[in-house]
Amino acid sequence: MILSAGNEEIFSFARPIGIGLIDSAINLSRICLFDRPSSLIFIGSAGSYNPKKHKIFDIVTSSSASQVEISFLKKESYTPIEQIITTNVSRETIVNSSNYITTDKLSALAFDKLGIEIENMEFYSVMKVAKEFNIPVKGIFVITNYCDTTAHKQYLKNIKKAKTILIDYLKKGYIK
Repeated sequence: MILSAGNEEIFSFARPIGIGLIDSAINLSRICLFDRPSSLIFIGSAGSYNPKKHKIFDIVTSSSASQVEISFLKKESYTPIEQIITTNVSRETIVNSSNYITTDKLSALAFDKLGIEIENMEFYSVMKVAKEFNIPVKGIFVITNYCDTTAHKQYLKNIKKAKTILIDYLKKGYIK
């Protein structure tokens, strides 16, 4: 089953699950309980923490997600929850999720130094729900912005073209 967040990221072949960690977890749990899929592919946009690694309109696939907040980077908080979920033992891009978009370039580079390269608001909750229901999962993302002060402006400017690029990529093996 192909999933997306919704709002600007609606696709005719994907089931929207909501924006952010909470709505996506609730709605995906409901899907898994009542219409159990055999596998999940979450598609959507992502922001790049390091422009040297992932540029605008790059496609990034992953089966690894984290939920690390900026306050953790600044040593202002801690968490008892599992911070990184992965279903793939090989080294791949870790996608960070938060209900907030990173707009501070120094924080973005700090995430990158931890090995976390891009951010998408929903992917950690998608990974967590898939793990709970023992469903294979992966994410396919198109970079729409860099994580800096112009992140939202870049996203709005690039989302339409990014969706076209993502659809073209998916036609090569995921959709007809």
